[in-house]
Amino acid sequence: MSLFDTRVPAVLLRIDRNPFHHGTLGAVRSLGRAGVDVHVVADCAGSPVRTSRFVRQLHPPPPPGASPGDIAAVLRRVAARIPHPAVLIPMDDASAVAVGTLGAELAPSYLLPQQPGPLAERLADKAELAEVCAAVGVPHPVTLVPESAGEADAMAWRLGLPVVAKWSRPWLLPTEGGLRSTVVVRSPREARELYLRSEEAGSRLLLQEFLPPQPDGDWFFHGYADRGGALRAGGSGVKEQSWPRGAGLTAVGHWRPDPRVRVLAERLTGALGYRGILDLDFRRHGTNGDFHLLDFNPRPGAQFRLFTDSAGLDVVRALHLDLTHRPLPDGVALPGRAFVVENYAPLAALRPAPARREFAWHAADDRGPGWAMWALWARHVSRRLLERVRRLCTRRGQRAAAQVIRQGTAPVASLTDLPRLTDRTGPDGLPGLSDLPGDERASSR
Repeated sequence: MSLFDTRVPAVLLRIDRNPFHHGTLGAVRSLGRAGVDVHVVADCAGSPVRTSRFVRQLHPPPPPGASPGDIAAVLRRVAARIPHPAVLIPMDDASAVAVGTLGAELAPSYLLPQQPGPLAERLADKAELAEVCAAVGVPHPVTLVPESAGEADAMAWRLGLPVVAKWSRPWLLPTEGGLRSTVVVRSPREARELYLRSEEAGSRLLLQEFLPPQPDGDWFFHGYADRGGALRAGGSGVKEQSWPRGAGLTAVGHWRPDPRVRVLAERLTGALGYRGILDLDFRRHGTNGDFHLLDFNPRPGAQFRLFTDSAGLDVVRALHLDLTHRPLPDGVALPGRAFVVENYAPLAALRPAPARREFAWHAADDRGPGWAMWALWARHVSRRLLERVRRLCTRRGQRAAAQVIRQGTAPVASLTDLPRLTDRTGPDGLPGLSDLPGDERASSR
């Protein structure tokens, strides 16, 4: 007999348009393998997720920038096609914030964790998170919020260059325009120029103390806070590789228990009364070794399948079992287990490894997404490179025309002006303002 109430389907909601969000596929496979019907409300037209045999049905997502009312209307239409109330799982920050706002309205059709007020929005907001950490005693990088371009300039000097610049609500960033959720700025001028784009970004700019990357310095914690507030499933892990290098999502991660990380997670959830799935990002301070919280993501992290115990329990399964009032199995943690995202760490995927390794895309019982990923990824990378070359050629053409007008001569093109795949990070391993923007957003972590 199945542990799961398979009469209750699951609905995965993702508003972000990232076609390579492997966390969505992980949730599809996790619940689908348990016999749960999985419905996906996301833009999967160019995504490998659509080829998974565990997808029960795909549904059109809300349009970009949709209002809560528009999102509720989409979810009501989906609910009308499902015979029973479904477990609703937001897969990105925009979805988590919207569902947190619409909880009471969606409750008749969907099963949701009972959160105290709009807590998801408060935690996903980077400025609010800094205040939360200060209130509950969780280490957090020094964070300043400038109120003018001049303040941005002065605060950059005060924090000490380089500094990390973040938009407080990254899910509001426009899909076009080249703004990234997090960048490293290396001069007051860059901080000032970013501040002047605040209206375009849709939220406040934060300047944050820069914690240099170090070996075994980037950690994460995934868990599920059940109806009674206890943390179930999940665990702590370390990033071995990230994309982009040093500051991006986890490309290779390992399950490594550390009681200090768990204590911080329990302190946060206990003080806030948080319920549901959480994904926390930490960076160790180089001088004292303390774990500083960088992000609180009120939804599954993309690598949540890393923390699958001996009973097959992960945070997504824990959510479904708990909300349907089924007991959670008592499994044994599997430290050392690895998770590899093949398109971001192809060499790591090819190396021999212990048996306890899971790939983001390839699976013996669901081969379609793995094959589709490589075809789509090659097309995606080629398109991005061509776009960058075209922009470079356009800029060079404009400079050449200006020089012809001024001097009557034209510069000679140099091969060194062509973009290189290795020029994705600054000297400290973090992406700078010139980094090529892709479809990978902060919510992909």
